[in-house]
Amino acid sequence: MKEIKIVTENLNLFYGNAQALKNISVEIPEKRVTAFIGPSGCGKTTFLRTINRLNDLIDDVKITGTVTIDDTNIYDKDVDVVNLRKKVGMVFQKSNLFPKSVFENVAFAPRLSGITDKDELMEIVERSAIQAAIWDEIKDRLDESALSLSGGQQQRLCIARTLAVQPEIVLMDEPASALDPASTTKIEELIFELKKDFTIVIVTHNMQQAARASDMTAFFNMGELIEYDRTSRIFTNPAKKQTEDYICGRFG
Repeated sequence: MKEIKIVTENLNLFYGNAQALKNISVEIPEKRVTAFIGPSGCGKTTFLRTINRLNDLIDDVKITGTVTIDDTNIYDKDVDVVNLRKKVGMVFQKSNLFPKSVFENVAFAPRLSGITDKDELMEIVERSAIQAAIWDEIKDRLDESALSLSGGQQQRLCIARTLAVQPEIVLMDEPASALDPASTTKIEELIFELKKDFTIVIVTHNMQQAARASDMTAFFNMGELIEYDRTSRIFTNPAKKQTEDYICGRFG
């Protein structure tokens, strides 16, 4: 078994008086793909956003329990959230590229970090685009608007932009839900490659995608973690009837 990268213990999250996460305790392994599945509104995206403290940006959120990355509780008062989000990158459901060139989109975060040398930025852009399996498609289009790329290319460019700051963990919230089947396949193949270097956590509604792309699967419902195990076990021999009903489409 791989080393454990992320641990949550008794994690609870409230939006005002409404409890969105209930006592979530889970260990997520390093350099593996962990998928969160479950019906809409079950808490999986909320949980994903606790791993890089994006819920901090929402008014009236209260969090109890711990989220530990490499033995550091990321909710400790002395944790630098900017540095945390460099370590824990995020790819959203819809590609959220800037209305800038392909090059400037990927170079954006390194520039913010104080890198100004054009050659160094070029090296970062190339490395990140190669890792995101899009370099061959964009290397002659670096000065074009990123918004001129296809949907699938835009999403892979978002992944390249996330990788530009060399995170250790990459969170993906439904990264292929808006894409056609061919682009979805490319994203899944990319995820498989990325786990060699990164810890990947993905939220997906797509059962087949979870089964194909992940090593571990967590099934959520009504803010609770119902079951968490190896993906092969979850999809062939789940321990809980609730999990089996959801996977077999009998849920609801």
